[in-house]
Amino acid sequence: MTARNILWILTTQWRAQATGYGGDPNARTPQLNRLAARSVNYVQAVTPHPMGPFARATLLTGLRSPANGVRGYFDPLPSGARTIAHDLNGRGYLTAFFGKWHLGQRDHTSPLVGEAHARSVVPLAGRGGFQFWEGFESGFLLNDPWLHGTVLPAPQAFSGYQSDVLVDRFAAWLEPQAKDRPIFAVVSLEAPHPPYAAPAAGIVPRNDDELVLAPNVSRGGAVEARARKELAGYYAHIEATDRAIGRLIATVDESWTVVFTSVHGDMHGAHGLFRKGWPHEESVRVPLLVRRPDTAPCTDESAVSLVDVHGMTVAWASPNSLPPAPVPATHAAISMPSVVALPHQCDRVWRGIRTKSRKLIVNDDGTPWLFFDLERDPWELADLVDDPSRTSELHELLKLI
Repeated sequence: MTARNILWILTTQWRAQATGYGGDPNARTPQLNRLAARSVNYVQAVTPHPMGPFARATLLTGLRSPANGVRGYFDPLPSGARTIAHDLNGRGYLTAFFGKWHLGQRDHTSPLVGEAHARSVVPLAGRGGFQFWEGFESGFLLNDPWLHGTVLPAPQAFSGYQSDVLVDRFAAWLEPQAKDRPIFAVVSLEAPHPPYAAPAAGIVPRNDDELVLAPNVSRGGAVEARARKELAGYYAHIEATDRAIGRLIATVDESWTVVFTSVHGDMHGAHGLFRKGWPHEESVRVPLLVRRPDTAPCTDESAVSLVDVHGMTVAWASPNSLPPAPVPATHAAISMPSVVALPHQCDRVWRGIRTKSRKLIVNDDGTPWLFFDLERDPWELADLVDDPSRTSELHELLKLI
């Protein structure tokens, strides 16, 4: 079997719940619905760390934080880190990266939102070994992004919706590429990350009161009001980016392996919380679709984590090698290796284990913090950590952490 082209479509803050194919009545995702119908849908997929830099470093290296060199929010990916690009370069692939990087050296003192970070240059040694690289460190400019890289030595402003700009840049790069070697490309989209009120390529946000809220979002107060306001913008960006993803997928033919996922989710008022870093489903569950030409579409309930995508990809690129180690069938590890001192993020270091039916989270000192029966309580409304009838079960799960 010959090696095939591979495309990773990476998004930011797109929680697993927020897809039309997953049953969300608010999500208008016709393009992803079509992709899901032709893919393996990993419905139990999680991010190993529900915060951007940690999850991105894990995807690229196949190692969880802090083993990958990223322990804190401002830690860059070490220049000597071996990434998926190095692995595929060595297998004869042309490797390319487009979009949000969020693993470079950042100025702790400058505003996170705006041109200061959007125009921050990622040096060649910090681009993870990709042969072609064009993107931006951060900045959260969902419109009119600044890009730099292999053919853009200085940051250059591009007009338009960020997701559309990146799709156009990838398509323009891909079209003239020689077909004598396989391609591995990552298109890393920042949407649907805040600011949720930013324009979304002409998609008009729905009225707040039209949105269907989950049972774990309290009603009648400030939390509900904020959740509805944020979600209106969030779903507009989901719709706009779904449209861009449809155009992106149309640039590659059916022989390509296509992966769609997100680095983490967003709480959006669930349990009275916002943003990410939290161990709840809204934060740690992510969409994961894999379309492969030799694999029939199906639903897969394996305990898959983004840490597994690296090994999967190396295996796809190495058809004559031994198969990868099997993905753990029963549980996935999740954690936050450090406290991110930004508004609304989780206030503690934690680690835990998630199975299809259970989730146990412990504090940094190993004491149990949260315990949920996901089978009976998918919205995590009842914390069982102090339930004496669950003590034996809790202790068995502790052995897995």
